[in-house]
Amino acid sequence: MKTFFGGMFMNKEALRKEGILHPIKLEYYKIKDIKSKNDIFGVEIVKTEYLDEKVKVEKATIDRLTNDENIENKILDMLKRNEVTPIGLDDIVQDLVKC
Repeated sequence: MKTFFGGMFMNKEALRKEGILHPIKLEYYKIKDIKSKNDIFGVEIVKTEYLDEKVKVEKATIDRLTNDENIENKILDMLKRNEVTPIGLDDIVQDLVKC
C-alpha cells in the first residue's frame, strides 16, 4: 500500500544555479507491505520534471526498509527536508543505516 507523505517543488534559485530552468516536483510516499504478517515499511520518491513540451517522471523505491513506522516517518521527513531525488535515495538510506 502506498500513501502520500509530502511533496514540493524544488527551490527555483538552486535549480537556476545548476543551469536548470524548468520546474521539478518531488513527492515522497510511505510504502507498507500488506502481504507480510508483520508491519514492514518502505519509501518511494517520485521526481517530475516539467520540460517545455513534455513531462519526465523518475522514481525510486526501497521496500522492506524498517518494521518501525516512526523510523519510516523520520527518514521520509529527512529526505523531504533535504530535497533528495530518486537517484540519491539508495546512497542516503545506506548512509543512514550505517549510523
